[in-house]
Amino acid sequence: MKWLNVITLALVIVGGLNWGLVALGGPELDLVANLFGGQDSGLSRVVYGLVGLSALWQLMPFFKALRVGEVQAEADHGRMAHR
Repeated sequence: MKWLNVITLALVIVGGLNWGLVALGGPELDLVANLFGGQDSGLSRVVYGLVGLSALWQLMPFFKALRVGEVQAEADHGRMAHR
């Protein structure tokens, strides 16, 4: 499960950086759209969708950290990853 957390966290970071570029330079700096053929291209929509799903996935460790504390959540996660 650790690999899924790493991949989804990376995608959330990519999405955040992409939105930061859009905020700084407008839609012409949308890196995902520029790399994959425009905002309406199928590939861009897949990437946007994966970023959105990744954000949903990352809500689980976020809420767990709020509930039990960050240090405990990381310790619990480490024990589960070694099973």
